[in-house]
Amino acid sequence: MHKVFGVKEDAEYYDREGAYIIPVCGNKVGVVKTPKGWFLLGGGLEKDESHIQCIERECMEEAGYTVSVGRKICSAETYCFHETIGFFHPIQTYYVGKLISKVCEPVESDHVFEWVEYEKIKGKMYFEMQSWALDKAFEK
Repeated sequence: MHKVFGVKEDAEYYDREGAYIIPVCGNKVGVVKTPKGWFLLGGGLEKDESHIQCIERECMEEAGYTVSVGRKICSAETYCFHETIGFFHPIQTYYVGKLISKVCEPVESDHVFEWVEYEKIKGKMYFEMQSWALDKAFEK
């Protein structure tokens, strides 16, 4: 399942492919809180990096955890304007998975990993497409 968010303007966009994990434990989900808001664990792919490698690297950087990546849930993209990038087109793929063990402190000091109840965070992710992906992860 794939969904497109936002409205594409007549402008040149910066495309950024990314991969994200949605770790679920009971009725809670593992997310990262930053000064901007809540985000899923993951980020943009680096050169020649697979989705799994990206998620493993980002989880270490953002939360200090090793992970086990499961099945793909969905993907989404959005057209938006970013304050430093300009016209931005993130294309994200979402996977379920588990956090295995905390092995270090996160590299990104403004990122705080939290387990949050789904009902508390539902619809409150920074990106609408990440809220949508979270809903897909919790569908029965």
